[in-house]
Amino acid sequence: MEALAARPAGPLVAEWLGRMSYDDALVLQREAAARVAAGGEERLLLLEHEPVFTLGRNASAADILFTPERCAELGIAVRESNRGGKVTYHGPGQLVGYPILNLSPDRRDVKRYVTDLEEVLIRTLAGLGIRAGRSDRPERVTSVWVGNDKIAAIGVHLARWITTHGFALNATDEPLPFFAGIVPCGISDGGVTAIERLVGRSIPTPALIEAALGHFGAVFGREIIRA
Repeated sequence: MEALAARPAGPLVAEWLGRMSYDDALVLQREAAARVAAGGEERLLLLEHEPVFTLGRNASAADILFTPERCAELGIAVRESNRGGKVTYHGPGQLVGYPILNLSPDRRDVKRYVTDLEEVLIRTLAGLGIRAGRSDRPERVTSVWVGNDKIAAIGVHLARWITTHGFALNATDEPLPFFAGIVPCGISDGGVTAIERLVGRSIPTPALIEAALGHFGAVFGREIIRA
């Protein structure tokens, strides 16, 4: 079989969007995906969500432990999602990244794509002195761990090799208590942690983004343009 030609390293426009709802971010992803499918520039949307529990394609309502009344009291929205995986939490204190990439012609491998996202996060954390990695347990796929504690969740969707959804990295301790309201990604025998908890200080968001972008460009072979 003839090998596919490598995709030339093209521009990837990375944009910090600040805090926004899950619904608004979903609209932006769909619009960006349509542009990429039509030959437009790839995007990396970086943001922080308003509090929300999202249920992936393999999720069950039983994975949400809080009652609807408790969710409403805490201001946590609940949304179904077409990403892979089960249920997770997004909210203030996380760095969320939604890469809108075209994996054709040479990166048409879902496992490789997820592994590459993990690699970006593992390298970013290593630069902060945090030894993170993948779990060798099959039920803990597509995520990044520090010991028995999850520090980043990954859930993706691909349509004709255009990617949406992505990763959520716990930057501060703020999101951690809300994971008590779910069975995170269906895992009941592990904890959650954050960069702030592990290094003893808060990392400014711009510094965290700069570190992540450098590794993203290296792993995916993209020229990063900051919007």
